[in-house]
Amino acid sequence: MHSTSYIVRFVLIMTAIVAVVLAFMSTALKPIHLKNEAVYNKRAILSAVEKEVGKPISGLSDQEVLDIFNNQITQKVFTMSGKELTKEEVEAKGYKGGLAENVDMAQEKKKPEAERILPLYIYKTADGKTKTIVSVRGNGLWDEIWGNIALDGDLNTISGAAFDHKGETPGLGAEIKDNPSFPASFVGKKIYDENGNYKSVDVVKGGVSDPVHQVDAISGATITTVGVGEMMVRSMKYYEPALKSVKSNQ
Repeated sequence: MHSTSYIVRFVLIMTAIVAVVLAFMSTALKPIHLKNEAVYNKRAILSAVEKEVGKPISGLSDQEVLDIFNNQITQKVFTMSGKELTKEEVEAKGYKGGLAENVDMAQEKKKPEAERILPLYIYKTADGKTKTIVSVRGNGLWDEIWGNIALDGDLNTISGAAFDHKGETPGLGAEIKDNPSFPASFVGKKIYDENGNYKSVDVVKGGVSDPVHQVDAISGATITTVGVGEMMVRSMKYYEPALKSVKSNQ
């Protein structure tokens, strides 16, 4: 029978070995994790232009996603005042790579509004048309929600939308992602009214009274879907200076 000191030494040695192995595995797998995360984020962005891509984004291989991003996407980053930042300026704000895809919207949301930066993507279709994709972020019932919104060349009409969440209830709030009819209901809606005034798109309970600027809330998920509406109205306003900059360069 082993002594207590032997058992203690054995446990300590095994603990040290396991710790070393886990540390090695974590280091070795980190590049793979980062690559998978980058592709996942690119898929989320492309989901807003799924119609233009012509096939389900979820069915694309990782290489196809990367090819679309490399060949058909132009990435831009703007300040809240609409100034386009250089790659070096974005990197100076702590985002290695300096591209729109490197900007962490969750981190930006924690900053004072005036200090935030905004990623923007311009997708070029096969026939030469462009779709401008912006990223939005807000709060649902239980946690954060976010999405990507594609705009037609007029930078007013929504041509596609894709939403996601961190912890909404399956079958209820999670339907903002899982039920394709909800993001589809945003297609054709307008950011500006007929006089050019900012209005965005809201989510309402109890019936739509303004079909150009409203969509129906999901039954049983009012708080989450109304959160989507608040996110749209607030976040699209953030992008107004950036969109004006894009329009002036069209």
